[in-house]
Amino acid sequence: MKILIVDDHILFQEGLIGLLDNQPDFTVVGGASSVQEAVKKARQLLPDVILMDFTLPDGTGLDATQTILAERPSTQIIFLTIHEEDDRLFEAIRYGARGYLLKEIPANQLIAYLRGVQRGEPAITPHLTANILKEFAKTQPRQDIPQEVMDQLTNRQLDVLRELRSGASNQQIANRLVLSEQTVKNHVSRILHCLNLKNRYEAAEFARRYDL
Repeated sequence: MKILIVDDHILFQEGLIGLLDNQPDFTVVGGASSVQEAVKKARQLLPDVILMDFTLPDGTGLDATQTILAERPSTQIIFLTIHEEDDRLFEAIRYGARGYLLKEIPANQLIAYLRGVQRGEPAITPHLTANILKEFAKTQPRQDIPQEVMDQLTNRQLDVLRELRSGASNQQIANRLVLSEQTVKNHVSRILHCLNLKNRYEAAEFARRYDL
């Protein structure tokens, strides 16, 4: 996994490089300290994952995220920040981030979340996931699910969609439904495609809206 680190605190950036470069499956390809530099290096280095700070000298991590994902949607952007406010979390997810972690996270947990991203899992703690689902529940009234939607998904895919509602990871869903993790990943991709959704959080919102 190739990782780009975007943070304007050079000492923190160097500490992350030292931590992650020691992992056999991670390679830190570079660092950036501004929106402009993050976009430039993302174009040059083509990282798989970007660890993105929220506050940067010439803008926010959201600005960089919007430009980078518009050019290369497969890039996995994970916010690593001191900001715990829900509105920043919700904004990051709406902009397409695959994760939102706080800088106080222990090193072993950060590494575990990064490896989870490789498996198609989001990098968000259970506490923050619960906040996302609560927000979706407040803003979306429950409705009857249209029959044409039901016809697009198999019973097993509906089971996976119900698990997504709870914020479960691919591994947790695989364990609960006695499936391989790759099969769960395939089902999630099919669900997002059939329902024209961007990510698993929109899928969770969909499941809550229709009370699956």
